[in-house]
Amino acid sequence: MSLLDGWFPLTVQIVAVVLLVVAIGWRTRRWRLIWLPASVAVAVLGAFGVHLYFDSQGLATDPAPRSLWIWVGVTVGALGVVVFGWRSARWWRRGVAIAVVPIALLATGIVLNQWVGYFPTVSAAWGEITSGPLPDQVSASDLASMRNTTHTTGALVPVTTPDTSSHFAHRTEYVYLPPTWFVGATPPTLPVVMMIAGEFNTPADWIRTGDAMHTVDAYAAAHHGSAPVMVFVDAGGSFNNDTECVNGSRGNVADHLTEEVRPYVISHFHTSSAAANWGIVGWSMGGTCSVDLTVMHPDLFSSYVDIAGDAAPTAGTAAQTLSRLYGGDAAMMQSFDPATVMSRHGPYQGISAWYDDTGDSPRTGRRPGGGGGGGHHWTHSAQSSGTGLGGRGEGPDANDQGQAAQTLCTENKAVGIACQIHTQPGRHSWQFASTALSVSLPWLASTIKVPGA
Repeated sequence: MSLLDGWFPLTVQIVAVVLLVVAIGWRTRRWRLIWLPASVAVAVLGAFGVHLYFDSQGLATDPAPRSLWIWVGVTVGALGVVVFGWRSARWWRRGVAIAVVPIALLATGIVLNQWVGYFPTVSAAWGEITSGPLPDQVSASDLASMRNTTHTTGALVPVTTPDTSSHFAHRTEYVYLPPTWFVGATPPTLPVVMMIAGEFNTPADWIRTGDAMHTVDAYAAAHHGSAPVMVFVDAGGSFNNDTECVNGSRGNVADHLTEEVRPYVISHFHTSSAAANWGIVGWSMGGTCSVDLTVMHPDLFSSYVDIAGDAAPTAGTAAQTLSRLYGGDAAMMQSFDPATVMSRHGPYQGISAWYDDTGDSPRTGRRPGGGGGGGHHWTHSAQSSGTGLGGRGEGPDANDQGQAAQTLCTENKAVGIACQIHTQPGRHSWQFASTALSVSLPWLASTIKVPGA
């Protein structure tokens, strides 16, 4: 059952509106002149307050859809109807008023989910809420018994990587092992792709929401079981901790990914340690991370796929970013700025980049004759509709994603990094990220030298 479109989201909204009207009723003159207007005032103030909180925290400064603020107001207003109208309501109307609050809250959550595309279906939401098992999940202790066996799909292993170097408190991370990993008495030395999600994230997001398991299994099926090992990392530590993968006041995430996760995967899963065999795929915030980590550590990574990331780590305006991510340390901020890093490093060798962005967003304009899904695109200054942000925190000082790709690719070429820009139809949502992964994976597999690619 879809949570993004179809009958279910609309039905929830209709039910909420109908029940709210019933809960309000006609009642007394005092109710209509005093308490009902008070409930409306509370609804407006509540929506305004949540809006201010979003802005102050830099959670998503690209405008949210107006429907989100409307439903926040409806939910707060429904609560006001319960409190202000309790004494003047009959018992059955009290029951209806109480029932409206969770239904309106559900409608608000659905609108929020439609914005970011986080839960495409009811089953996906239920799996996340209940922490249900992920597709093809096995324990690390099961791997030995799975050797010398034939598999049509890969296996997903939860891992607890160390934090001795970074001291970054992270959640369980996951490693995907393709079918070919189980062939023979010892694992083959395979290339690796590090998978990084968006600002609001869990390490399982690429698996549950981005459909990465289906994508890589399909690739493996078309290549005789051969595919890269994938490591789904924790770049946040908690759901709403926007770290941008830097070392700073929100955690030493860059150190965790480069000094802890990478060596752990190499030692525990017998993967390649060569930079030429390591790539990164990042979505939204993760796209920014993929650029930063690769240009800062060309000795560790050789290729990246930046799916709708920003031009640099961003957590609001430039001033907010400096304060929130780096604790006011301007030198540290410069050390994680991709343009600065590339210019200081000078010519690179053997580094490749793939940028993917939406082609149908109102924030982007197509280059004349640009064609379809694989064409370049240019940007203009049209205001965003705010739909499908996908958890990307972008401030007024930052370039939009399309311009970021153009800027970064130009800077790439100046220092010898091969790059290409692609567009796919869609908007900034997890569904777009899933499509971009399926389109870019064959290129990435070839670039990091997956056997048979």
